[in-house]
Amino acid sequence: MSEVSPLVIRPRKMRWYAWGAAVALLAIHTTVGVLLRIAETGVYFRISDQVAMILLGLIFAGLALLFTRPRVRVLGEGLGVRNLFAEKLVPWDQVVSISFPESSPWARVDIPDDEFVPIMAISAMDGQHAVDSIRALRAQVDERIGSPSQ
Repeated sequence: MSEVSPLVIRPRKMRWYAWGAAVALLAIHTTVGVLLRIAETGVYFRISDQVAMILLGLIFAGLALLFTRPRVRVLGEGLGVRNLFAEKLVPWDQVVSISFPESSPWARVDIPDDEFVPIMAISAMDGQHAVDSIRALRAQVDERIGSPSQ
């Protein structure tokens, strides 16, 4: 088997949207937190309420940034698929094919017994980047497993 160059694929638009959402969430919560005590509304807001509002903004921004994590890597021992929370290593002997169903938001690794692992790194919203990514991934996977992907 010939040596295959390493391949790492990440989404494009999802990362931009995630960063935009994180900045917006933090800015809105910080603004509300700072302005919380400016006018008398009959409710007594304290400094702790302001700090809590800003901390909530940080938490929500951090959750939005989870969408910057997805990636897929071609490794020597298999495919490393990282989605929002964890990375899963799919060994080469478990990879049946790489597919991108027509109505699916992202690609997937088909594994035995009609199961699959979603690949959020190859997202339909990325358009041509997704097409180029799926072709590059299929080429390397086909070279590793010896059968053409769908």
